[in-house]
Amino acid sequence: MMGTGPSTPGKKTEIFKALPEIWELIRPRRVLLGLGLVLMVINRVSGLVLPASTKYLVDDVIGKRHFKLLYPLVGVVLVATLIQGLTSFALTQTLSKAAQKLIAELRRRVQEHVGRLSVSYYDANKTGMLVSRIMSDVEGVRNLLGTGLVDFVGGLLTAVIAFAVLIRLSPVMTGIAFTFLLVFGIGLRKAFRVIRPIFRERAKINAEVTGRLTESLGGVRVVKGYHAEAREHEVFSAGVERLLQNVVKTLTATSVMSLSSSTLMGVIGAIVMFMGTRQILAGKLTLGGFFTYTMFLGYLAAPLIQVVGIGTQITEAIAGLERTREVLDETPENEDPDRTVTLGPIRGDIKFQDVNFAYELQKTVLHDVSFHAWPGTVTALVGSSGSGKSTIIGLIAAFHKPNEGQVLVDGVDLSTIRLESYRTQLGMVLQDSFLFDGSIRENVAFSKPDATEAEIIRACAIARVDEFAEKYDLKYDTIIGERGVKLSGGQRQRVSIARAILANPRILILDEATSSLDSESEAMIQEGLGYLMQGRTTFVIAHRLSTIRRADQILVVEAGTIVERGNHRELFELGGRYYELYTKQHGIEENLFLAPGEGDTVEENEIGAPNSAAADPDPTALLR
Repeated sequence: MMGTGPSTPGKKTEIFKALPEIWELIRPRRVLLGLGLVLMVINRVSGLVLPASTKYLVDDVIGKRHFKLLYPLVGVVLVATLIQGLTSFALTQTLSKAAQKLIAELRRRVQEHVGRLSVSYYDANKTGMLVSRIMSDVEGVRNLLGTGLVDFVGGLLTAVIAFAVLIRLSPVMTGIAFTFLLVFGIGLRKAFRVIRPIFRERAKINAEVTGRLTESLGGVRVVKGYHAEAREHEVFSAGVERLLQNVVKTLTATSVMSLSSSTLMGVIGAIVMFMGTRQILAGKLTLGGFFTYTMFLGYLAAPLIQVVGIGTQITEAIAGLERTREVLDETPENEDPDRTVTLGPIRGDIKFQDVNFAYELQKTVLHDVSFHAWPGTVTALVGSSGSGKSTIIGLIAAFHKPNEGQVLVDGVDLSTIRLESYRTQLGMVLQDSFLFDGSIRENVAFSKPDATEAEIIRACAIARVDEFAEKYDLKYDTIIGERGVKLSGGQRQRVSIARAILANPRILILDEATSSLDSESEAMIQEGLGYLMQGRTTFVIAHRLSTIRRADQILVVEAGTIVERGNHRELFELGGRYYELYTKQHGIEENLFLAPGEGDTVEENEIGAPNSAAADPDPTALLR
């Protein structure tokens, strides 16, 4: 599809595939477009008055000295010129503004659609590429509705009228000139078949370069920390060079077409000059008729010359529209036909039954995973990096579907549940808590936009956000910067916990929520996490095994399989993989066991609450 070789039937069909999409865009604006076409017809006809009047000026007013015709002739030309100017202004105002509104509408539509796609789609596409598709690929659409298309259609209309006039003035010269123009038109058609894939390739390269630039700017601290500015410059320069080479290809092709058109006009002009002079001398053509012929010949040739510029723009627009259509053709995860069950309030009973999962075919990540997490209990996942822990969490969050087996929520297959009814009861606190460039209040309220001020303040107090927010001049309205860059790691995590508390979820996921924090920050955050976990079905991933000792069950995952399961005491006494992991971190001499009743408070700097398997508290009690 991205090649630049000879045209294939597949490439031809792509244009026809784009037509329904083009009509879908134009259909709601067909009245406006119809008005534009009417204005265009008036504009083009008015523009032909001047060349048409030349014959009467030369033959009648000057040649036959009918001076009385001069004033009406000049008056008609002036009126026609005024009409042409007014219609040009009206066309620009109506269609250009409509095209910009269409671009804005398309951007909103694509962004909304992209936001509803599955996590796997984001995993396969760079952020910068998606930004490019939302912001850049729709830009060329202005040529499908704006003045570009009108100029193109108007030029064709003018050419038809001009052709009729030329045939009437001199059929022989017109036949010869039209033959040359027809050959040139066929050449242009083939040329655009070659150029169009280059435009598609340009959009792809531009998206890749934009994606890398976005990553580089977003990771500026890592780049500077490793003194990698020069390397990033080289990568970006290589991308820019690829983009340059692509542009050079199109410039070369359009330059050849421009050269061909100029040469063609020169050849046609010479032929018309030679034959026109002979016909004048033979009395078959008047001098005024010759002047009129040459002027109308320009109107006949102009659309073909315009094709070089306008046709390129329309070709680029169609290429961008195809890329936009590719995104819109992706099925949103909430439109999965299998997802028909709408959940009410859930208890949080999660069960894996013989689950197998693979991100790619023939590369299975999880093998026959089965476990049961009872409502209100804490399930910890431990194991080596890459063992499959995060994949299990992704399945619980419904980011993916099992290839085999089932994930059950309160006995219902998660793959059949409508996501909006499930994820509103799901909360997540991740190692790298993502915060938006807004205020503390806006970031906390992200999980519940309609939350009251009292609810927000309550959640912030529980998560200890108030300890630092109250010190700022603007307090909770303080802007924290992109990704919360103005806050420390511990502060960002506390905001994330407050966001989860406000969401009041029934199922809670803690993915390395404290692994990157210092002990003081972790102590503060553990208190908020302990409160957050009470009475909720919680899943914890933690490399610090001391933080999960009081989990109701611990699953040891290796190579996508659960190799051990039980509580801390059982697994330690087993002397297997968990024992190996734990003793590497803490040593055998450490007091590893909790006596009954010992450590039941969160002050011991451990994730987890007392066993609450039978507890099923009122979900609204958290914020009362």
